[in-house]
Amino acid sequence: MWKLYFGRFDPSSTIVSVVSSAMFLSLLCSLSIRSGHADVAVADSAQTIEPLQVGQSAPRFVVETVDQKPLVFDPQSLERPVLVITFRGGWCPYCNMHLSELRTVIPQIRALGVDILFLSGDRPELLYQSLGSDTQENIDGLDYQILSDANAQAAMAFGIAYRASDRTIDRRRMKGQDIADSSMLRHGILPVPAVFAIDQDGLIAFAFIEADYKVRLPAQELLAVATKIVQ
Repeated sequence: MWKLYFGRFDPSSTIVSVVSSAMFLSLLCSLSIRSGHADVAVADSAQTIEPLQVGQSAPRFVVETVDQKPLVFDPQSLERPVLVITFRGGWCPYCNMHLSELRTVIPQIRALGVDILFLSGDRPELLYQSLGSDTQENIDGLDYQILSDANAQAAMAFGIAYRASDRTIDRRRMKGQDIADSSMLRHGILPVPAVFAIDQDGLIAFAFIEADYKVRLPAQELLAVATKIVQ
C-alpha cells in the first residue's frame, strides 16, 4: 500500500500549453514513451501498480479540455506549483464525494498560488455532465479545471494505470452509465485515484496513491500539502 510521501517543495507555477491537433495525434501514438518512468506497463490490478515517487521527474502528458482541445502538461515549464488530482470518472460515487469535499479548500489553495488540475477518465464531453447533480452544484462557480485523460496517457505516465476488470465494466453497463470511449472502454484501463504535487523544477514533491479507490486524501491534508509547497 502507498502512503504519503514528502520531498522538496519549491514555489512556482504551471504553464499548460495548447498544441496543434497534429502534435496531439502524434503524442497519442507515443503512449509508450514518457519522461520520469522507465516503462509504461499497465498493471494487472490496482495493488500492483508502480507509481512515480517523490524526487522523480514528473511526466509530460497530453489531455483534453471539455471542448476537446488538447492540452500539454510540460513539467519543464512550470512557473507555479501544481497539484495533479486523478479520478476514475463522474460515474464513480467516491470520486464525486471527493470532488465535493475538496470545494472547501480549493479557493484557499488557489489563493496560495498553486494550480490544480483534475484528470478524469471520462471523455471530454462528459467531464462535467457525468458528475452527480449534487457534485455539480457543489463545485459550481469554483472553476474546477477538469481535464479528460480518456486516452489514459497521464495515468500511464504516472504509473497508476491498471486493467479494469470485466466485472467492473459490466457493472457500469448494467447501471446504464455512459462509459463509451472512456479510458475504461477505450483501453480497458482505469487510474488509481492519486494526488501528485509538482514543484517548479518539474519534480514530484508529494504523492498520495491508494489502491483502495474508496480512500482519498482529505481536503485539509491537501491544503496542508499546498501550504508546504509555497513555504
